[in-house]
Amino acid sequence: MDASKRKIIIKDSTLREGLDTPDVEFTLHQKMKIIRALAEADVPEIEIIAPSKVFRDIKIIDSIKTEKIKITTSGLIYSHSPQNKEEIKEASNYLDRFDILMPLSPKRKPFDKKAKVSLSANLIIYALGCHPDVGVGFPHATQVEIDFLLEIAEASVENGAKRLTVYDTNGNKDPFEIYNLITRLKEQVKIPLFFHGHNDLGLATANSLAAVYAGADGLDLTINGLGDRAGNASLEQVVLLLYLRGFDSAVKLDYLPILSSLVEKESRIKLSKLAPVVGEYIFHHKSPAHLESPELFEAFPPSLIGFSRKVHES
Repeated sequence: MDASKRKIIIKDSTLREGLDTPDVEFTLHQKMKIIRALAEADVPEIEIIAPSKVFRDIKIIDSIKTEKIKITTSGLIYSHSPQNKEEIKEASNYLDRFDILMPLSPKRKPFDKKAKVSLSANLIIYALGCHPDVGVGFPHATQVEIDFLLEIAEASVENGAKRLTVYDTNGNKDPFEIYNLITRLKEQVKIPLFFHGHNDLGLATANSLAAVYAGADGLDLTINGLGDRAGNASLEQVVLLLYLRGFDSAVKLDYLPILSSLVEKESRIKLSKLAPVVGEYIFHHKSPAHLESPELFEAFPPSLIGFSRKVHES
């Protein structure tokens, strides 16, 4: 595989998934500051509409259009919502694209597998009658039998879905499992495939890279890894890692610290000084001898993100 020729689409979900972080709320003013920064960093797509809050969240689109911010807007709609068709119509009037969410776990509505396949198919067809760019997302995709995932994925493609997103909802899988799962899907599903990783076991970054190596076309990420429970795959970690591995995400590397600092300030979720890529200590050394050959001790040169080295006196 020639990674240098593959472009990976980054979809930032800080203003959707990130708001599932306890005690995190953003005003419209704060959201717009983050959206402007994401656009300046050349992040191509933002997911800003939560599936249970479509009518509330959609109002931000007016501000984005008024400022003529060039960024693709995206959102989610629950398949089993009692207002699903009304939400689809509303999303179609405002968003550049959106996904129909079908939780695959038998413990979430609709409970029957056939009902899940049928409802998902019907809503995709209905949504495509309202909007040309409709995808499908499968929460709990890594917690069900692969045969069922393949069945509902193929049905979605047959009914016109333009994108498919696999959710590792409880963050329980490892990179080997994700690689195998995405590989199987790519063999049978010929539409853009995205991966959405949670970080419950600290594997979201590794799992995102594994998904890309297996052929994933895009990734859902959040700045500073904000999100439910232990959070999501970190945008700054994954984007830098993709660059180092020869993939093209189009995101400006020198904006990673800017995005991280902005979201740290606005979310009031303190970033660890030991955080990978953008942590305060990432280029700090207690041994002056390290500076003789810094590349032996650093994963990437500090100039990539506008940082500099510092030596601490012992």
